[in-house]
Amino acid sequence: MQLVRPAERPWTDPAKYWPSLTRATAALDTPLGALSLPALAANAFEMLDRAHGKTIRVASKSVRVRGVLDAVLALPGYAGVLAYTLPEALWLAETIPDVVVGYPTADRAALHALGTDAKLASRVTIMVDSVDQLDFVDSVIAPGKREKIRVSIELDSSWDAPLLGHTGVFRSPVHTVEAARALAEVVLARPGFTLVGMMGYEAQIAGLANKPASAIRGVAVRWIQSRSIAELADRRGRAVASVREVADLEFVNGGGTGSLESTAADASVTEIAAGSGLFGPHLFDQYTHFSPAPAAAFALSVVRKPRPEMATLLGGGWIASGPTATDRSPQLAWPLGLTLVAREMAGEVQTPLRGPGAAGLRVGDRVWLRHTKAGELSEHLDAFAVVDGESVVDTLPTYRGEGKVFL
Repeated sequence: MQLVRPAERPWTDPAKYWPSLTRATAALDTPLGALSLPALAANAFEMLDRAHGKTIRVASKSVRVRGVLDAVLALPGYAGVLAYTLPEALWLAETIPDVVVGYPTADRAALHALGTDAKLASRVTIMVDSVDQLDFVDSVIAPGKREKIRVSIELDSSWDAPLLGHTGVFRSPVHTVEAARALAEVVLARPGFTLVGMMGYEAQIAGLANKPASAIRGVAVRWIQSRSIAELADRRGRAVASVREVADLEFVNGGGTGSLESTAADASVTEIAAGSGLFGPHLFDQYTHFSPAPAAAFALSVVRKPRPEMATLLGGGWIASGPTATDRSPQLAWPLGLTLVAREMAGEVQTPLRGPGAAGLRVGDRVWLRHTKAGELSEHLDAFAVVDGESVVDTLPTYRGEGKVFL
C-alpha cells in the first residue's frame, strides 16, 4: 500500500463519502472496519505539514495495523515507532530497525528475550523513570549475561500550575531538571545499560480537546495549554541541555497528534510522537487548529425494528478508555438523523437508535460509526478493508488479525 497526497477531499461531502464506503464494502459482512486510502494519506501528509520538518515517530498504539505502520514509515519525514509494550516492540523490531517502548516494562520474558538477542537489543529502546526499573531489569538478566540495554528517560511533561495544581496525567516522577540529570547519571554509571534518549508526552496539550461543546471550558483549556506550552518548553529545554552535558543523546521525543505545532517549535525536541491523527477518530473533531479526515470507521448492521421509528444495531458498545462520559461512545456518522437511546446507549449486545434517520432503516441496512480514539478500534476488528473510491483495494490485518493481543 502506497500513500500519495490526494488531489480531492471526498470526506468533506458526507452525503457522498459514507454511501461510497457502503457501496465499496457491500459484499462484506458486518461488523467491518473500513480505512479510506485517500483520507489516510491526507492525514499522513497533513501531520508532516504540521510538524514543520521535524521527524515524526509513529505511535503504534494509535494504529495497531502493521500494514499502515509500514506505509507511513515509507514516507520521508516519518522514522521509527513508539511502541506501547515491550512484547509489541520485539515483534515490530523483526522488521522495523528503530522501536522505542513508550512505557516502562515489568515483562520478564520479554526482557530476557531482549537481553539475549543482539539484533533486538540494537533496535529496541526501553523507557525508565526510576532506579527501581533498572534494578528490575538486572534481576531478570544480570548485566554480565546480557546485551547492553538501550534506555530512554521519561521526563514528566505535566504542568504544576500555581492555582490548579497537577495538570496533565500522572506518569513519570522525573519532573525537574535536577531529577532528570540525577537519573541520567545513574543510568550511565550502571553496567549493562546505554542511555540514548529522553521522552515526554504532554497529555494536557496533545490529548485535551480545546474546542469542546462548552465555550467556557474551551477558553479555559486553551488558556491552560498556552501556559503549559511555555512552561514545558523552558523546563524541557533546560533538562535536555543538562542531560546532554553527560550523555550523547540520539533523540529527544515529545508531543502527540494534538500538539504537533507546539512541540515542533521546541528546539530541544528532535522528533515528535504521533499516530492518532492518521485514523482521525471523532475525538479530534473538537480541536481548533487541525481537522483530520475520518479515515477509519466501522459499520454495524440493523438486525431488528423494535418500533417503526427505531432501528437496533447488533453490537456497538465499543467504548473508548478514559473518564466515563458520552464523548467516549462511538459517533453515529451515517446515515444522518440518528441518536442513541439515553437509557441504553451503545451496548455490547445491541445499540438501539432513534431519530428521523432510524425510521427509514431496514433489517440488513448498515450504519457507519466512528470510534472516539484511534488504535482502540483495531482491538475490535481482525482487519480493515482499504477503500479507494468505491472499491476495496486491499485488506490489512490488525494486530488482533495477526493473532497478537499485547495489551
